[in-house]
Amino acid sequence: MPADLLRQVWGFDGFRPGQQEIVETVAAGRDVLAIMPTGGGKSLCYQLPALMRDGVTVVISPLIALMRDQVRSLREAGVAAGALTSGNTDAESDEVFAALRDGSLRLLYMAPERLASGATVPMLRRAGVTAIAVDEAHCVSQWGHDFRPDYLRVGELKRALGVPLAAFTATADAETRDEIVARLFDGAAPQVFLRGFDRPNIHLAFQPKDGPRRQIMDFARARRGQSGIVYCATRARTETLSAALNAENIAAVAYHGGMEADQRREVEARFQREDGLIVTATVAFGMGIDKPDIRWVAHSDLPKSIEAYYQEIGRAGRDGAPAETLTLYGPDDIRLRRTQIDEGLAPAERKEADHARLNALLGLAEAISCRRQHLLGYFGETAEPCGNCDLCDTPPEIFDATQPVRMALSAILRTGEWFGQGHVIDVLLGNATDKVAARGHDQLPTFGVGKAVPKGEWQAILRQMLGRDLIRPDPERHGGLRITAAAHPVLRGEETVTLRRDLIRRAKPAAVIRTQVSDEDAPLLSALKAKRRALAEAQRVPAYVIFPDRTLIEMAEKRPRTLDEMAHINGVGAKKLESYGEAFLSVIAGEVAPMHPARRALAGQEAGALYDRLAEAALRLARGEDGTLKPLSLPASKLRRIATDRPRELARYLDAPALERFGAAFAELIAEA
Repeated sequence: MPADLLRQVWGFDGFRPGQQEIVETVAAGRDVLAIMPTGGGKSLCYQLPALMRDGVTVVISPLIALMRDQVRSLREAGVAAGALTSGNTDAESDEVFAALRDGSLRLLYMAPERLASGATVPMLRRAGVTAIAVDEAHCVSQWGHDFRPDYLRVGELKRALGVPLAAFTATADAETRDEIVARLFDGAAPQVFLRGFDRPNIHLAFQPKDGPRRQIMDFARARRGQSGIVYCATRARTETLSAALNAENIAAVAYHGGMEADQRREVEARFQREDGLIVTATVAFGMGIDKPDIRWVAHSDLPKSIEAYYQEIGRAGRDGAPAETLTLYGPDDIRLRRTQIDEGLAPAERKEADHARLNALLGLAEAISCRRQHLLGYFGETAEPCGNCDLCDTPPEIFDATQPVRMALSAILRTGEWFGQGHVIDVLLGNATDKVAARGHDQLPTFGVGKAVPKGEWQAILRQMLGRDLIRPDPERHGGLRITAAAHPVLRGEETVTLRRDLIRRAKPAAVIRTQVSDEDAPLLSALKAKRRALAEAQRVPAYVIFPDRTLIEMAEKRPRTLDEMAHINGVGAKKLESYGEAFLSVIAGEVAPMHPARRALAGQEAGALYDRLAEAALRLARGEDGTLKPLSLPASKLRRIATDRPRELARYLDAPALERFGAAFAELIAEA
């Protein structure tokens, strides 16, 4: 049954890896916690079970835009779904309440904030809720970067309704998983599915900052026409980058928390609707965007943690097609992120954990071998070198940096751990600046010991030392560098340090551009996208709600010429075939003879071929075998029933004259089928 619904409603011939077992467990009424990578098909794992059980499944989801997108997509696929959000019009809410009263609604989306209303639980009881699904379940973590206080009420809702709960997220380390179990399941053990964190279609790349605006511009320029997101640390940077991109005729728009709500909604709508638009954004953007064909994500500044990095790059390539990332970072980023942690209000143990998360990201940035191995290692997984990251593409030159690292550590110690990178490098190079001389640091044994190493290399060494957490800026000493416990074995000669020979490379964008289809199929794909855009604009919905890119790519490559062939394209379910099949078929094959609705309902099924043979026999025998009898015809709906049911006895389907005229021929065709 799950596979039948998957084909009929969503148009997919098979589950993605890891989906089927979760679907069956959720449908069986078990409590479930599923950690699946973004793009792994989490939403299907609660949407499909909702169609396999009686009653309503209530879905707790964090953002209005996300809920609206999912409801639109479900309705396009023929599923009765609705959302109760603060963005609803009165008419929209009345429609949802009416569907709840008459029992026709299968999925109800709600924001967690609605749980604060005392009227919500009684309303859900009356509606006959039989299951709860929680999307983005990591929002329950009080120390996570997406914490939503009202998620803490979901556990109370489960107890009040006494129904099973399935929680889903792409971002949860062991600590966050434990927190989800404690807060949503009252500590009772749900069945946990850990479906891996690897997104093999995403190319990973980091670069030290070397003119970050130019680096981002080069990256975006080489991907002109592809949808992308640039994450920035400040609101001002989102606006300057957006202006710079538009000045080069690359469509871009800024997004940040300082904008009015209507402006933000307009940006979200444009990004969903338009092909090739770039959004330059703070981290406020992305969580509610259900857009599968984002081709790249760039960070103009270092993210806050490895979890934030993983979640943000995960917004690229959710359709499974190749996607790219670029993350820029420098000493100022590292200093900023350390200071944000140290000056935060969290308790000491939480600050220590946050430093560890940042260290993991810095270790990824300063890696000397396959980045994917480092990233998956943080989440407890092992992997072979991926062949799809910048370090696999071009292995870095490495060297034994133990001696220069010990020189730098010694200079930091001898200057009292009160000074920043510039002063420490001046001491190492023997630059007798006024500041150095005034403090007598030109008299230290370490003064000038690093003359043989150019200033640029010292900057790279110190940056990598920050990344290895050998040194940290101390907020109590105005950002002065201090050594950490990890540095002591190096100073004592008990450990060596290997670093990259950091030759700052400018992006080589032209070499990494990937096209979605072959040159031969590109014109047809463009035509299919144009048809999709026209339909989407007419209905005022995002383009991917009509069909996602990967469905159009398969159409362009396989070039179906009939609705039966179109029905076998992944992503073309029964409802979408009925709504859009002929429109897209006309782009591929030219004008196509219209198909009777009764026959169209059987497109792609074995019953469709039997219907055609029955219709041919009915036409041939309309005046009898010899063509002399009174004309007799059968309605298409009756032919459809016979083709679908394949009865052994036709008397229940045909009256006496029709049975006499067509019975023997139909029975023979059914037996052959």
